Amino acid sequence: MTAILSPTAAETGDARARRNALFLAGAVALAGGNAAVIVATAAIGGNVLAPAKSLATLPVTIFVLGIAAGTLPTGMIARKYGRRAAFVCGCVLGMISGLLSALAIYRASFPLYCAGTFCGGLYAAVSQSYRFAAADTATEGFKPKAVAYVMAGGVFAGFVGPQLVQWTMNIWPPYLFAASYLAQVGVALFACLVVWQVDLPKPAAAAAGVATVSGGRPLSVIARQPMFIAAAVCGVIAHVLMNLVMTSAPLAMQMCGLTLSDSNLAIQWHVVAMYGPSFFTGGLISRFGAPRVVAAGLASTALAALTDLSGLTQWHFWAGLVFLGIGWNFGFIGASAMVLQTHRPEERTRVQSFNDFLVFGMTAFGSLMSGQILASYGWSWVNLVTFPPLLVSLAALIVAAWLGARNVRPAQPS
Repeated sequence: MTAILSPTAAETGDARARRNALFLAGAVALAGGNAAVIVATAAIGGNVLAPAKSLATLPVTIFVLGIAAGTLPTGMIARKYGRRAAFVCGCVLGMISGLLSALAIYRASFPLYCAGTFCGGLYAAVSQSYRFAAADTATEGFKPKAVAYVMAGGVFAGFVGPQLVQWTMNIWPPYLFAASYLAQVGVALFACLVVWQVDLPKPAAAAAGVATVSGGRPLSVIARQPMFIAAAVCGVIAHVLMNLVMTSAPLAMQMCGLTLSDSNLAIQWHVVAMYGPSFFTGGLISRFGAPRVVAAGLASTALAALTDLSGLTQWHFWAGLVFLGIGWNFGFIGASAMVLQTHRPEERTRVQSFNDFLVFGMTAFGSLMSGQILASYGWSWVNLVTFPPLLVSLAALIVAAWLGARNVRPAQPS
């Protein structure tokens, strides 16, 4: 990671942005590890604690609801007190999440378990803003790379979370996963020390100048831009479909007779596939443009569904989750880069938090439907329902490109 972030002659003006990206990548690794613990365990834990099997994935849905609920407050805190204050609040919520979840396992309380995953979702909401924070101090040409470099930190989350579960899940018998949630507390505490090192601009409200006081254009005006609409649609669908399939996968593997170790490893390599391409996704966006990278992500997500539909072996699950992770990476990072093209500096926290609210609000619906579809219709239908939304995303990209071509601006020197 340090080698990748080393400045080149053309990018020495981004030294501060590169340093921030390094720390934010570490914060993504730690926060993603916390989220991976919940993803790997919550459906199985919910299956034990829930009053009905159809509610097994409700804790994961509550986790995603927490992300949706936390996006707008994260933006508000960042605007008033600065991004670092929001980051620290998120880490504290991560510690609370681990404590509540462990207590819920100990007391066999499904509502308390859901409360724990909700706090985990609030922490994840804050961590989602790390990718945009990396662009705050970056030059225009470096912004897509800064976003991608930060997301690359999630590669380590793929090892931190599932391996944390693997090492700790049976430490406190008969309370399966209780020790894993206690370990989350220590990880979130360490993350707090990491985000404190990030050097970001002061809140816009504290900066001098009329432009920052005005806060920019109304959100309704920004949200009507074809580029923003396409970015939001693609970001929503990329994340919803990833969550829909990923949420069901551990439970589906268990239903097919595979072990907990199998599902832990599957989630581990899924998370690695989610973030691993980030080392070069920014470069691909700079070379080919964000819409084409998003389209490649849609194709990989479709390939994941086709792989899952072709068999029920361990390798089908693993390969499908890897393709799913790659599809999410291209789709989500590409859509995030498109959002960066739709706002002015003074509008950034408001527009970015609104975009994340749309993404994670809809993802909560997808997560809830995941459990219902799996319980009622089976694993095949979880994958079949991904195809119509993929076509909608592709249509949104095509329409945005067509409208952009109709309003072509004067060419700029290359």
